[in-house]
Amino acid sequence: MHEFELISEYFSKLALKNKASLNLNDDVFFDKKKGLVISIDTYNEGTHFLNFKNPSLVIKKVIRSSISDLVCKGVKPKFYFISGSGSANHFSNKNLIKISKSLLEEQNKYNIQLCGGDTTYTKKLNFSITVLGYSKKIIFRNKTLLKDDIYVTGNLGDSYIGLQILKNKLKVNKKNYEYFVNKYYKPDIQIDLTEKLLKFCNSSIDISDGLISDLEKLINRQKINYQINVKNIPISKPLKLLIKKKRFKKINTISNGDDYQVLFTANKKNFRIIKMISTKLGVKITKIGEILPSNKKSSIIDEKGNIIRAKNKGYIHQF
Repeated sequence: MHEFELISEYFSKLALKNKASLNLNDDVFFDKKKGLVISIDTYNEGTHFLNFKNPSLVIKKVIRSSISDLVCKGVKPKFYFISGSGSANHFSNKNLIKISKSLLEEQNKYNIQLCGGDTTYTKKLNFSITVLGYSKKIIFRNKTLLKDDIYVTGNLGDSYIGLQILKNKLKVNKKNYEYFVNKYYKPDIQIDLTEKLLKFCNSSIDISDGLISDLEKLINRQKINYQINVKNIPISKPLKLLIKKKRFKKINTISNGDDYQVLFTANKKNFRIIKMISTKLGVKITKIGEILPSNKKSSIIDEKGNIIRAKNKGYIHQF
């Protein structure tokens, strides 16, 4: 079974009396009365990052990936806890100095503070990050409305290309190597947009597993569907040039996850305020589709107006 079936069958019933758990069907725990928002994520070597040859960059990736859960909910992250399990080789003095320095840089960048954690010995490295913030309001999943426009922030696909380069599945020049690998390890988290999202979003999620996969999680059990226009999906100039040079299909480069951009839906009447905030903050926000009634099938439209399928909707953990 996959991760969501596992949660639904074995754990959801344990949280029925806990409204703040959001039925274990959202990115966060949200206690509205206390204004408390919490998320937790686990990262395993070989699954969420290739290896630990560059501790400084791996730590940046896991921290940014973790705070994006709160950011997409419209909540500024404030505190974090980090637990690490690994060997003496992983946690050598040299690596620990790099880890500490990297954490400090991320704290200064995102105005977050370390509050605690745990360390244990294992042969295979993993990290668990808990992030905490305060808010009386969040943006939920599963609150998408019919005829909502679908938006994403930033660019998609750069991280996936970076991963392919690191796996030696794609050869590029030095300039492109540095650009795409940097995007893989250091995703652009839209921290400045955080609280502004509350002004116009009906529903939101961060793109961790993949655009299509996360869009379907955003909608979940709602009786609605979607239409996505590939030509409108934002990509960087380096990726655009690479797609042209390598003759890649755009849809197959932007639907693989690890982007950590915000995917959200909003009422059509909010188009102007979204455009204004985008311009004011210098944050790219792009409309890529719309929500359809249940009697119309979900579809992905390519640049020529044809209905296509994504080769990969996104990542899912199977057990």
